Amino acid sequence: MNYKQTIDYLYSKLPMFTRVGAVAFRKDLHNTIAMCENLGNPQTEFKTIHVGGTNGKGSTSHMLAAIFQQAGYKTGLYTSPHLKDFRERIRINGEMIPESFVADFVNQQQPIMEEISPSFFEVTVAMAFSFFATEKVDIAIIEVGLGGRLDSTNIITPELSVITNISLDHTNILGDTLPEIALEKAGIIKPGIPVVIGEKQPEIEQVFIKKASETGSDIVFADQELHLANTTREKEYLNTTVYKAAVPIYKDLKLDLNGLYQLKNVLTVLEAVAILKEKDYQITEEHVYQALKHVKDLTGLQGRWQKLSEHPLVICDTGHNKAGITEVMQNINTTDHEQLHIVIGMVKDKDITGVLALLPVNAIYYFCQPRLERALPAADLAAEAKKYELNGQVFDTISLAVEAAKKNAAMNDLIFIGGSTFVVAEVL
Repeated sequence: MNYKQTIDYLYSKLPMFTRVGAVAFRKDLHNTIAMCENLGNPQTEFKTIHVGGTNGKGSTSHMLAAIFQQAGYKTGLYTSPHLKDFRERIRINGEMIPESFVADFVNQQQPIMEEISPSFFEVTVAMAFSFFATEKVDIAIIEVGLGGRLDSTNIITPELSVITNISLDHTNILGDTLPEIALEKAGIIKPGIPVVIGEKQPEIEQVFIKKASETGSDIVFADQELHLANTTREKEYLNTTVYKAAVPIYKDLKLDLNGLYQLKNVLTVLEAVAILKEKDYQITEEHVYQALKHVKDLTGLQGRWQKLSEHPLVICDTGHNKAGITEVMQNINTTDHEQLHIVIGMVKDKDITGVLALLPVNAIYYFCQPRLERALPAADLAAEAKKYELNGQVFDTISLAVEAAKKNAAMNDLIFIGGSTFVVAEVL
């Protein structure tokens, strides 16, 4: 198979969570272990950092990758889902995996794939590990796909585990309470391996403390060690100063990931860096300054409070659950605009009512749906939104919805596009 045939095979042959939802999630690590054993266990040939959590794990992974790249390390980065190109999931120093490697890998592994019928995600994890081992990376940042304990990535023994935060998401798989979800996320904490938790959340902190005690892992809550002050938005950057106790340790730090929610993530990243420096990773303050100012250029990250155009201002963001939309609304409320236009689509297995309840009634809505089986029909979304006095038109496609919003918007209005990662993917 050539590259296009390979991608078509992966999408059509393998159960894919983004397409069909929970039925694609495998509740054990058997297939991942079998595929990696067939490859000679490539995940043991390079060092890793494991990043989980509900929101922010993608941004945190990209920030860490940017810092290691800036420090001169050959850095692998595995994330999901992709927005435009499958190869976004697997990168080294910001460069996507070659099409030839993808095609060769699938051609060579097709016999075992036909034998054990792995999921799409199980195959991509094994592919990433094989690629990173083949290319002899110094370190790889590995983002958890879903949950933690049973996630396919959870066969690594990392240098450090990182858990950003916990909120309600994928409740049909992970549990419908924060402690249940936290317990699944805590599954990436390994014996003797330190762990950074981004936020100390009173209702679940003991879940992590207990797990770390059981595994003999040093645990630290980033927001209890570091804090921020003097945060401003300057052109395309967030500018902030990071303190440890009363001492400023990073003055005038500029973040090109400029959504306000990144302030939580940067504390997690910097606490992780402090621990990694104790493990003799050669990372200087200047590496951190330069990396965090250029994360998008270094890693290719997209879809995080991303400006698509001006006059009117058009912004997209992949936030798609209650916690994510809460952060999005904070950004919207601190962005100068007159009328707000919201282009929104969602998938069926999300907390739709919880998200809609957070949205403003004074916005003009453009209801649409992404092109996948899990998509909530736009008309159903509009009907549900009407219960919350959110009114607007229904569109057959995302592009028609965006076109209508741009046509209706005045120069000083704000058009926000989101509700689902897959809406953002289509726009990009």
